[in-house]
Amino acid sequence: MNGTLMKEMIWGAGCVHVGIMAANLPLPGRLKVQERLAGVPRFLRQIFYVHWVYIVIVVGLFAALCFGFATDLAGASTLGRFLSGFMAAFWLLRIVLQIFYYDPEIRRKNRVLDSMYLMSLIVLVVVFGVAALRPVG
Repeated sequence: MNGTLMKEMIWGAGCVHVGIMAANLPLPGRLKVQERLAGVPRFLRQIFYVHWVYIVIVVGLFAALCFGFATDLAGASTLGRFLSGFMAAFWLLRIVLQIFYYDPEIRRKNRVLDSMYLMSLIVLVVVFGVAALRPVG
């Protein structure tokens, strides 16, 4: 696989990140987060929302890295390869959590979205895994 193709795949991964960010906009309403957190102490609700926003910011940072530093992420620099490896591991862990930790009933009720999300995560793991591990040159 040549560097140009890898760079384009990383741009595609950037688009997947933007899609994940966009999917998080209607998600609180769809999952009835406000209603389900109503009985939780205010401070814990605040922590929940702040963490949610911070995760979306991190995903936005990943997208920005993909669009702004695709060549580095594709293997042009050691730091880029490290970040590709980190993102592959980050999203691989997210797949494990999605499958084995999240409530199977909620996942079943949202089967199409759950499947689309899992496919997106698999794409990210493959793209960044290949970028981190492929021989340079």
